[in-house]
Amino acid sequence: MSIQLLDCTLRDGGYVNDWRFGQNTVICVLERLIEANIDVIEVGFLDERQPFDLNRTIQPSTECYNRILAGIDRRASMLVGMIDYGTCSINRICPRSESVLDGIRVIFKQPKMREAVQFGRELMKLGYKVFLQMVSITAYSDRDMLDFIDLVNEQPPYAVSMVDTYGLLHKEELLHYFHLLDRNLKPEIRIGYHSHNNFQLAYANTCEIVKRRSTHDILVDGTLYGMGKSAGNAPVELIAMYLNENYGKNYDISQLLEAIDTNILRIYHQKYWGYNLLYYLSASNDCHPNYIDYLLNKKTLSVKAVNEIAKEIPPELKLNYRQECIERLYVGYQKKTIEAERPISELVSGKDLLLLGPGKTLLTKRQEIEAFIRERDPLVISVNFVPNGFPVGAVFISNAKRYSTLLTEFKRLGESVAVIATSNITSAARPFDYVMDYAKLLDSDRVIEDNSLIMFLNALSECDVRSVTLAGFDGFGSSVNESYYDDGLELSTNYKRLASVNRKIAGRIPLYRERIDLSFLTPSRYESEAGK
Repeated sequence: MSIQLLDCTLRDGGYVNDWRFGQNTVICVLERLIEANIDVIEVGFLDERQPFDLNRTIQPSTECYNRILAGIDRRASMLVGMIDYGTCSINRICPRSESVLDGIRVIFKQPKMREAVQFGRELMKLGYKVFLQMVSITAYSDRDMLDFIDLVNEQPPYAVSMVDTYGLLHKEELLHYFHLLDRNLKPEIRIGYHSHNNFQLAYANTCEIVKRRSTHDILVDGTLYGMGKSAGNAPVELIAMYLNENYGKNYDISQLLEAIDTNILRIYHQKYWGYNLLYYLSASNDCHPNYIDYLLNKKTLSVKAVNEIAKEIPPELKLNYRQECIERLYVGYQKKTIEAERPISELVSGKDLLLLGPGKTLLTKRQEIEAFIRERDPLVISVNFVPNGFPVGAVFISNAKRYSTLLTEFKRLGESVAVIATSNITSAARPFDYVMDYAKLLDSDRVIEDNSLIMFLNALSECDVRSVTLAGFDGFGSSVNESYYDDGLELSTNYKRLASVNRKIAGRIPLYRERIDLSFLTPSRYESEAGK
């Protein structure tokens, strides 16, 4: 059994920077990898939808790589490109004898495996070493695996690789797939493994594959410094070190470290990759990261709620992202019904209300707010936060994430302060005084459907209140630390979306004024855009 090490920094790492490495970096990285004696080097994607660009590692044809890599001395290294099946037709691939590439890797998901295998055979006719890469290996049943093995055994490719696209595999599952391949593939076909680091297991799992006593040669993937989308990949420098120390390999680690220091760290500091909560949650729920990204970006859910929603994703869609699916599950989860409602009309009817928001004017206009409270004696209700130094009579909360972060403050509220919550929030320690049906308060516009101010104004529109005055509802700023009087309250930095929220709320203000005596005490983007 021989072991080969494949570096895919210039291809898989390109997800981080849109493959815009720059030609100098491409050549520098490639030459360092060659000097390090890396067995196989993946130079980038072949994708006919892309234009030729000297500074990128995603190109429309093999001829483009001939131009970019002209004069490269590959020495003992094999150079390969990758095709995501269906994105590059065979007429874009010149014969191997006319190409700088020695081989082509073809990636595909289970439903396309037969077509991809046939495409691989066409590439073999052109003289290329072909690597067939089973994307999202966890989506393959044992029957799927055996059917695939039968296909490739008919005309053996250079290698077949397991691709743990979303970093879901633990050792036991990984070895199960490996043994299916090891026992059933023809001996001349190499077995490959491409890992991702969602569970911090990319390097460890790679070592486990290398340890297997196989009748097949083994091919393992890595990238410099683990560069890659989401949680990143197995670091090629660590794998090389392990193979040097345990399997008599002679990879020049210093060359890899030079490439990291000179070329990769600069990108890393600009566009971080690596283990984080999003990719842990996606891997632990066996689902596409975009589902978790959508839920986290709502900034309304606790992590517990994110996990509960993710568990409701239909099995057939877990790894095939569908935004309409997660939107439906999110709204459905938030629309928890309640058995009985204590109407807030008993708290607010016939009263002047002062609603406090967490904007910076809560501090800069504090004297005006305090004077208003002394002169008008309103019922003061804070919205989605617990203010310091203001005599609130009630707190409205509709955001489960905000409730979790402010739990200590909520526990400190005196019994005389009423807590009004929407039905999507579970109380901790102290029961809520009023619980309102979340679904009934939603706005019809998806951008602001669960905005806390909008939801509370919807509730008040059904009550006989004398007047509603808003203070501290500044609207969202366009940079960090601009929107809130307490920087710790900031949950979102998607400023393009927040600007849209400003406009949408401003558009709602005139409609509320038709039903409520509504005014602003402090300056607000909602007021300036809505008009008086």
